Amino acid sequence: MKTLVIADHDNGSLKPETSKTINAALKLGFAVDVLIAGENVAPMSEIVASIAGVNTVLVADHSEYAHQLAENIADLVLSLAPDYSHLVASATTTGKNFMPRVAALLDVAQISEIIDVVDADTFKRPIYAGNAIATVKSLDSKKVITVRASSFDLQGEQAPAESRVVDSVFSSELSAFVSVEQTESERPELTAAQVVISGGRGMQNGENFSLLNGIADKLDAAIGASRAAVDAGFVPNDMQVGQTGKIVAPNLYIAVGISGAIQHLAGMKDSKVIVAINKDPDAPIFQVADYGLVADLFDVLPELEQAL
Repeated sequence: MKTLVIADHDNGSLKPETSKTINAALKLGFAVDVLIAGENVAPMSEIVASIAGVNTVLVADHSEYAHQLAENIADLVLSLAPDYSHLVASATTTGKNFMPRVAALLDVAQISEIIDVVDADTFKRPIYAGNAIATVKSLDSKKVITVRASSFDLQGEQAPAESRVVDSVFSSELSAFVSVEQTESERPELTAAQVVISGGRGMQNGENFSLLNGIADKLDAAIGASRAAVDAGFVPNDMQVGQTGKIVAPNLYIAVGISGAIQHLAGMKDSKVIVAINKDPDAPIFQVADYGLVADLFDVLPELEQAL
């Protein structure tokens, strides 16, 4: 029995979720191979080969895989599936795109967003916006799994593992890449940042989010937002942290003007240290915060920036 992890990348850099997903895969107790599919991925394959615990790196380098479309990536994974008992990917945009297709084509149930591995058949995953943890056991002979990477640590390094070229090329006839639009920022990516500062409805408007910029610059932090702030039009939805947004688990999470609705807590309560700033002493955010400051954010933020 072996495990195949599908690497997550943007054709330019390997995402840290890959290392964390390998950590999760190793807990299954089997040898771990990693598939990296894309265009011009040789430099990234060398990085993957040096992640501790990797047995073999399978390199599928072709222009057909440049945009990692669900149809042909699923077909590629399917062609390799007979050699593996477990197929594992990060629960990111890319993983969520092709893994359900893999599960459907294999006619097995997908086990989504696991946060722990009990044994090779049994896993833990959050339900009810993270308020309960379900322990699920799969009876399928082949397991298709996505991993909530924020629940696992980064792997260390090792001497480079062997690499093997995968010659199979599958075209995507049902869909075609048209374009990508994404926010350009010099700050760290929200899901990978070690420090995140988020604003909520208490920021009152989008212009006031500029109060977070100076603090974020000094802490090398990413800036996030609650759904209430996004729904109010203060900031774009790619900044949303929560059950229907991005799941983060930084070393430090600063919640500013966020009441702490259950949906928001589901996206950040695994953070190592949580700091809450809110003028309402009864705000639910204080129930999960390690440090709480009951004060007006418009008074506190300039003082905090100056102190930093």
